[in-house]
Amino acid sequence: MATVRLRALRQYYIARAIRRGRRLTPLNDRTGAIGPNAILGFMTLRNERVRLPYFLDYYRDLGIDHFLIVDNASTDGSREYLLAQPDVSLWSTDASYKAARFGMDWINHLLRRHGSGHWCLTVDPDEFLVYPHVQARPLRALTDWLESSGHRSMSAMLLDMYPRGSMNAVPYVEGRNPFEIACWFDPANYAIRKNHRFGNLWIQGGPRARMFFADDPGAAPALNKIPLVRWQRRYAYASSTHMLLPRSLNVVYDEDGGEMASGVLLHAKFLSTFAAKSAEELQRRQHYAGSLEYRAYHRGLQDAVDFWCPQSRRYTGWRQLERLGLISRGNWA
Repeated sequence: MATVRLRALRQYYIARAIRRGRRLTPLNDRTGAIGPNAILGFMTLRNERVRLPYFLDYYRDLGIDHFLIVDNASTDGSREYLLAQPDVSLWSTDASYKAARFGMDWINHLLRRHGSGHWCLTVDPDEFLVYPHVQARPLRALTDWLESSGHRSMSAMLLDMYPRGSMNAVPYVEGRNPFEIACWFDPANYAIRKNHRFGNLWIQGGPRARMFFADDPGAAPALNKIPLVRWQRRYAYASSTHMLLPRSLNVVYDEDGGEMASGVLLHAKFLSTFAAKSAEELQRRQHYAGSLEYRAYHRGLQDAVDFWCPQSRRYTGWRQLERLGLISRGNWA
């Protein structure tokens, strides 16, 4: 019976995506140039112009062949910048981000229409994938290994990065590596439990939990993500990129005591741009649970929060994350 309910839920999400997809206006559809083996990147954004040059270059260097992006009524030049990029297909909508399940209906629509048969990476503009051997091996080496090993998806924990001291001390300028500024992270302080309905792991903790949700850690943002998937038309993201349907795509861990390959998404949210972004999103109230997360940020920002603590670690690379148990090579030698 549970399997039948999850199948019905998946069909509901796909139907929603088809309906909400009608609200997307193609501004520059270059998907006809996508090759049969292309690795695709998917993203929804609003007013992220300052982040885009580094973001696109980072993922181009990693091995993304084409980007499929939804612009949700940006007013800062994001749209114009993306229209000029030869490897970007761009859609626009002024529809409600919240009513589109926080953008996932739009992404599911594009994944269904253009991602089937491709390895697809779905991220936010402040998320940067790091995986084992990332400096030496392109993304295609990882996807080829995953495919040859029978894996259809890979997990990546969201790792919040932050500066030492005030977020406003060093202004972020476009094109700069954000992790030259936000170069610290929490090496521990993470809680993991299994979501028995969907089969995925649920991870919370890190600097946001200890600074903004100390009195209610269960309300802290989820850090578990499954951003990299060999997509098929019958798939659907169920809640952001935290979990998918069919349920089997969420089994990205070994329950028998071994390890499967995993990565992290370095999260560059906490830069000098954050206060203005937080105020905008709080006013729009387009985020989960009545923008609970942004209300907590707003309260914390009044105190000029400094995330750094004596246990903080300065980021040095994927091998450091492996030693700390935050990523794993599994059996990818």
